[in-house]
Parts: sequence; structure tokens; C-alpha cells
Amino acid sequence: MLKCCRQVFLPHLRLLSTQTPSPNLQASTIEIGNHVFQKDDWSNVTPKILSYIKSEKHLQKHHPLSIIRKRIVEYFYNTYKNNRGTPLFSVYDQVSPVVSVHQNFDNLLIPAGHPSRAKSDCYYINKHYLLRAHTTAHQIEMIKSGLDNYIIVGEVYRRDEIDSTHYPVFHQLDAVRLIGKEKLFGNFLDLEIFENDFKSNPQKIQTIISNSKCIDQSKQPCHTLEAVKLTEHELKSVLVGLTQHLFGDNIEYRWVDTCFPFTQPSWELEIYHKGDWMEVLGCGIMRNEILLNSGVSNSIGFAFGLGLERLAMILFDIPDIRLFWSNDSGFLTQFNEEDNRPNKYKAISTFPQCSNDLSFWLPEGVEIDNFSPNDFYDIARGIGGDMIEQITLVDKFKHPKTGKSSLCFRIVYRHMEKTLTQAEVNETHGKIAKVVSESFNVVIR
Repeated sequence: MLKCCRQVFLPHLRLLSTQTPSPNLQASTIEIGNHVFQKDDWSNVTPKILSYIKSEKHLQKHHPLSIIRKRIVEYFYNTYKNNRGTPLFSVYDQVSPVVSVHQNFDNLLIPAGHPSRAKSDCYYINKHYLLRAHTTAHQIEMIKSGLDNYIIVGEVYRRDEIDSTHYPVFHQLDAVRLIGKEKLFGNFLDLEIFENDFKSNPQKIQTIISNSKCIDQSKQPCHTLEAVKLTEHELKSVLVGLTQHLFGDNIEYRWVDTCFPFTQPSWELEIYHKGDWMEVLGCGIMRNEILLNSGVSNSIGFAFGLGLERLAMILFDIPDIRLFWSNDSGFLTQFNEEDNRPNKYKAISTFPQCSNDLSFWLPEGVEIDNFSPNDFYDIARGIGGDMIEQITLVDKFKHPKTGKSSLCFRIVYRHMEKTLTQAEVNETHGKIAKVVSESFNVVIR
């Protein structure tokens, strides 16, 4: 049986009330659970996105996302135990998705002006709060509470394109492990985690780190090479084992060097799937500044994060990310968390697509590059919901005489549970056109 901790030892990580977001939001406020937030110029979260809060598909019995979550947790429970057989990792899977900008970015050393902070990428409640873009946002609070080994799972929210592999809400699992000197080196007490220069002059090394956009992939200046290599070996061995646990011992994999603001060195793990390499997780040695800011000065840490939907789509052969939000019994009854070998998804929707184009002139003086497609996607998603399968920007045009710019989006409609009539599609399409026209002051072509 899985032993999941939720709010224990985490006074800063408040669970949201089971109360769903109010549909009658006042114009100047946004209500989430029992909390009311003042809107400002940064507010861009929509009622549709707020409706996903507390869905908790990752905790729904027999749901593919819950099956993946349980298998990962079980693997870590079995891999890391103390001498009494008690799992070292604790699990937190109901932490509020509302975080501060400081938590989501500053705590993780994501610099001001970084593209991931943009309104076009995130769902902001106001300039101070947003729906978390990654579960890594809780890292400092977790470590400050005294945790050395933990897993956190929950929904994350990102403004993105609309197609079979992208959805504005998905589920992420993050894990952190901190390792002290004795745990890392055993009886080799002459070895050290930190370089002598760092121990004697930490401010100098910290300045070098802070001025580096992407530190040398070999190691951070503060760490000894021995400490990094031993931690890297443990990290990669554990994650390869996890990958084989999920996909079988014969899965082809490879490591790719990369760069994240909050880990260095950093890697992505890719597997060979359907004739191509696919990333399944990102990981690395935690930036020492994060540990210092969490009150930890004597350890080295590693962290990794992965998306549950991506793994579930591979493991269960699920072709469309919208299916994870389906309540259709034809989908949900295909999976059973007690099965040792996962069932492959059998298509429940053979319903035809309906495709409509929507073209419009941008207001005079507005350039194409200044229009965010994600703003358009949010309106379409809010009106059409999951009957929209995909949206593609198919044409950009600037009139040679008037200088006005035009965009054309192709919206593909297909319901997962019934055949759509053209009349239904036309009605929804017309509503989208009307709201887009009113919201962006565009002229429908």
C-alpha cells in the first residue's frame, strides 16, 4: 500500500478548499477555494482553466495518470529504504497549485526577463500570484520543512498550443534527494563535497556562479569533482532503473546534456519510441544557491521532473491528451491499476473531424509578431472546450497597399464521445469569432 504524506510538516503549503472556483467572479477579483485575489493588468487566468483546479486525475483510482504515479512512487519506495525497511521518500500529492511569482521563478534562479515568465506562457492570477507552471515551485518550502527525500505530484498550468500532445493543464512529478558527506563518501572521510576555495571564500565563488548564464557542464565551482560524479552516478542509475521499471529492461535510452536555471550539470533522458528519440524527464545536480537559501549548507542534492501524461501516452498507447480528461466509461474502464502488464488503449472515438477556418484583420498598427496565438487559443478553448482537437496558424498575410495584417487559424473540431453536427460546429465557431472580434478589436474576414 502506498503511504502518501500530504500536508504533514508543510505549514507553508496550504491545501485548497474542496470548494470549486466560483462561476460568478466579480470583475475585479478572482476567487479560488476560500481565497479572493485582486485582479490587475497581469491577470489572464480564465474561468475554464480555473474549473480544472482540484480535478486530481492523478489520484483517481484506475486512471492512467494514477497508475503511472503509483508505479513511480512504488519504485522509489523499494529503491530507498532505511535499515528498518521504511521508505525514505515522502509523497505530497495535494498541494495547492496557487504559488507566488517568487516561488515559481525567483526561488529557482530563473532570471527576470526569462521567456518562461511571460504572460503568454503562464496563467497569472495577478502580478504576485499564478497557477504554478511546474511543481518545482515548491522546492525551497519542502527543503525548509526538513525534507531530504521527497516526491511532489500535481497539476501544472501553461498556456500552449492546441494539438494532440498539448493541454493547458497537465500533471508533473518532481523529486529531490539531498546527500550529506557521510552518506555520499562512506568511510572515505578525506573526500569533501565542497572545494576548499569555496569553504574559505564562499562569496567569491558565489559571485562566479551568479554571473554565469550556464555553468560549465562538468560541475558547479563550489563542488568537488568527486562529489558531483558520485551524485551523477546515483541519479542516472536510479532514473535508468525507473525507466526500465516502467517500459521494460530492453528500452533504448540515452542521456543528453542540457541547461536548466535550477540544476547544473543538467541532463535529459530520452527513450527510443516509434522510430524517434523522445524526452521523458529532465534532471541534474541542484544549484547550491537553492540549498543555501533553504538552510542547507552541508549537502549536495539531485532533482528530476517528468510529465505523467507523456509517460502514460507512451505506456498505454493513448493518442490524444484530451482523453485523460474524459469521463467516458469506454475510456476509464480500459485500465486497472492491479494489472501487472498495462492494457493498451483501444480507440473509443471513430467520430469524424470538422474543420473550420477563422481569418481576421488585426487592428491598424498591430504587427503579426505582436499578437500572441496563446491569447486566441484560450478564447477558443474557453468556448469550445474539449470538442476542439487542434488549432493551427495556417496563414499570415500583410496587405501590400493598406499595410494591415491578417491571420488565419484552422480549428479542427472532434468530440471524443459523439459525432458533431456541422450545425453544432458552426454555432461554436461563430461564438469564438464573436468573442475574438470583441476581445482583440479585430475584423473577421
